[in-house]
Amino acid sequence: MVRTLSTMMPLGISAPDFALPDTEGRTVRLTDFKDAPALLVIFMCNHCPYVKHVRAGLADLGRALQAKGVAVVGINANDTQAYPDDSPEKMRSEAAEAGYTFPYLSDTSQEVAKAYTAACTPDFFLFDADRRLVYRGQMDDSRPGNDEPVTGKDLRVAVDALLSGRTISSEQKPSMGCNIKWRPGNEPEYFK
Repeated sequence: MVRTLSTMMPLGISAPDFALPDTEGRTVRLTDFKDAPALLVIFMCNHCPYVKHVRAGLADLGRALQAKGVAVVGINANDTQAYPDDSPEKMRSEAAEAGYTFPYLSDTSQEVAKAYTAACTPDFFLFDADRRLVYRGQMDDSRPGNDEPVTGKDLRVAVDALLSGRTISSEQKPSMGCNIKWRPGNEPEYFK
């Protein structure tokens, strides 16, 4: 396990487009969320200890944000040949067991992850109604073994500010987790 920090994509950037299959094989597109006041894109996977650590909190956060009208989508870009626990079949059972109510998508080409400069799992990107990036960073201060509770505080504060029209602080802490498992030879420049 290589511990990696988010690349902290520049704020204000437009959400890169995507059209990826969910756990049932349906294609989910960025445009499917065009009417939502905000969109949270989470790069995640099944096997990472950092994602496992926040699993229940992530499911709770997803439900809470969706109840406010926020669109939430999870994307798994890991190399499933080397990490079969992250295969689409395993993603289907993980989504059901974890209680994820948001679409969980498979980025087998890893091109969407590259477009977002996603680096770790979990890695969070919050976009406003115009799909401009307003927050990228950690869910909260909890990490495996640090005894901090999983609250989703940082993301919740950002979403609440966005939905109420308040300015979101640009002082944002990077997310931390396992590096995305790139296929050999497919690693992006920012990973090398």
